[in-house]
Amino acid sequence: MRTRLLPLLIVLMAGVLLALGFPLAASQAAAQQQRVVVDRIDDTTRFAALAQFVTAHGEGTEVDSADAERLHTLRTELDRYQQLYGISAGVFYRDRTAMAAAPAGWRMPVDGELFDAYYSALLGRRAHDPEQVWPWQSRELAIASPIVRDGDVVAVVVTESPTGALRGRILHGWLLLIAGELAAMAIAMLFAVRLTAWVLLPVAKLDRVTHDIATGRMASRVGAAGGPPELRRLARSFNEMADNVEAVLEQQRAFVADASHQLRNPLSALLLRIELLGLELPAGHTEAESVKEEGHRLAQVLDDLLGLAVAERSGSHLAVTDIAELARVRAAAWEAAAEHAGVTLTFRVATGDSPVEAWADKVALSSALDAVLDNAIKFTPVGESVTVAVDGGLDQVAVRVADHGPGLADDEIDRIGDRFWRSARHQNVHGSGLGLSIARALLSQGGGAISYTKREPHGLEVVLTVPRTAPVPTG
Repeated sequence: MRTRLLPLLIVLMAGVLLALGFPLAASQAAAQQQRVVVDRIDDTTRFAALAQFVTAHGEGTEVDSADAERLHTLRTELDRYQQLYGISAGVFYRDRTAMAAAPAGWRMPVDGELFDAYYSALLGRRAHDPEQVWPWQSRELAIASPIVRDGDVVAVVVTESPTGALRGRILHGWLLLIAGELAAMAIAMLFAVRLTAWVLLPVAKLDRVTHDIATGRMASRVGAAGGPPELRRLARSFNEMADNVEAVLEQQRAFVADASHQLRNPLSALLLRIELLGLELPAGHTEAESVKEEGHRLAQVLDDLLGLAVAERSGSHLAVTDIAELARVRAAAWEAAAEHAGVTLTFRVATGDSPVEAWADKVALSSALDAVLDNAIKFTPVGESVTVAVDGGLDQVAVRVADHGPGLADDEIDRIGDRFWRSARHQNVHGSGLGLSIARALLSQGGGAISYTKREPHGLEVVLTVPRTAPVPTG
């Protein structure tokens, strides 16, 4: 969910920043150009004031001394302005002839932006609003102001400014804006990460507790956490559901334990009567032997059911345990059974004789190892071997029980440990199908686990793992 929610928030925030950034960039460029336009309007207005009273029009026109002086002053100002700022400026009559222009010989074109500004001023408009100049455009900025005499426009002052400096200022402003957008985006991403973590905190806790319950730690619950109200309500509802599920499972375990316990006494009495009845029958009576065998098998199933119920209900008593020594003792205890079955049982420790310590419940681990060794010896053919090995890792210690039996198919390995499940190929082997279920229940109480792997060319390896560090209590 984080991989979906976080990109969505980032995209939304980026969209908001871009939606704000483009208008800001356009506004900043317009503001820069407007300052230049206002300056040019002021300049053209000043030149218009100088040219207001110049009455001479064209070559050959009689010019008095005062008019000549005003015309000389205008030309001098235009030349100085052009040399100082690099901006072309001129005063043009209605017929596009020049009263004065800088640089000398500058003429009014018959089209283009400069002509549009000139023509707009001829219509009596005091200012011209040029198109926006963008950093990637290389063009001139034309501004024109009319010269009005006796209510008529007699001439127009025009300026044509290079826009390199303006485009540079716009670009500089945009770079600052981009830097600000990137900084805002970084802050927005940090905010999105924190917001996602806040929103998904109950989900993360719910996922962790769900995994705990799925692996047998039924006491786990979702603690109080932040997040949206809907997710907090979901956490409370989940805790209520977990309480109900735990209560139902507890009732089921209690029923199984009570039923197994209550059935043992009448079954024991029934087996005793079968034994007495067998004394009255002829020796080798096959039906009587079959009844006794089925009775003992039923007693074994009841014992295993009771053992499974006790394993699931009992708490673990964890302590630092020498796993190598415990496995050595259990392997030695099963040597006689292995010898009777014609199977060779070997034991080894990867680290030699040094202790291999981990946190485990000695009784639970011993019982789980007994169940695994019982299965391994039971399914290993005569003349083959079973190996018990202890490997110590950084985080956990593994006890590996490997046999050379017929093994299981891939689809069968996924079902190992299911209650009462047995491979169709091994239905004739004595057992209830609860041994590995009991082993898994015993290990999970102390934070351990059990796994299964096929061996080549045949056989099965069962790995019992216990943690090196004390498991953190959940709930």
